[in-house]
Amino acid sequence: MIKNILPLGDAAVYCDFGSEVNQEINSRVINFFNQISKLNELKKIEGIINLTPSYNKLIISLDLSITNYQKVKDFVLNLKLINFKKTSHQNIKIPICSEGDFALDFERITKITNQSKEQILDLFYQQEYFCYMTGFVAGMPFLGDINEKIRCQRLETPRVNVPEGSVGITEQFTNIYTSQSPGGWNIIGNTPLKIFNKLDEIKPNLINPGDKIKFYPITKKQHDNWK
Repeated sequence: MIKNILPLGDAAVYCDFGSEVNQEINSRVINFFNQISKLNELKKIEGIINLTPSYNKLIISLDLSITNYQKVKDFVLNLKLINFKKTSHQNIKIPICSEGDFALDFERITKITNQSKEQILDLFYQQEYFCYMTGFVAGMPFLGDINEKIRCQRLETPRVNVPEGSVGITEQFTNIYTSQSPGGWNIIGNTPLKIFNKLDEIKPNLINPGDKIKFYPITKKQHDNWK
């Protein structure tokens, strides 16, 4: 399950599930994340102040006045004996408009992939995407895995400001910018949905690790009139 457990600085534990990026490994990360979070809430372990999952890693931040690296390492190793249940997830549909100024990088993507805009969108919409993690900016979902025919590298020079709701692709992933921010992903459209709501203290993220996503096209008029 876990390939290695190491200290990360003085106050964190680094759990390494391997170097590959795929749904099976990521599901293990999410399962450990959910299990430790629940046990932490139930006070079954003390001194854990934050859990940060990624594609294939889990970082556990500690309060050194309460616990230490060895205690948490032993706790995590014992969790390997638990028969984890399959993580529950949502199936979410996300509308995208790829008209006009919403589709910033199709000229670049068509040259790289040798696919027309219509072919790129067709391949993009056919796929069901898996949320590996959220991060970079609050609530931003990293979704895989896009069709190999439309994979491309990041922009050579990142944009200073990418509009909120922009949908980008890079390598095997697609993402949604949850707020206006710098970024170097290839932008293919924009969604009117609010992906992250900072005012919702209970469930700010629309998309969470383990969720499955399908995109579908809408027109500019539908985007502008979305409520």
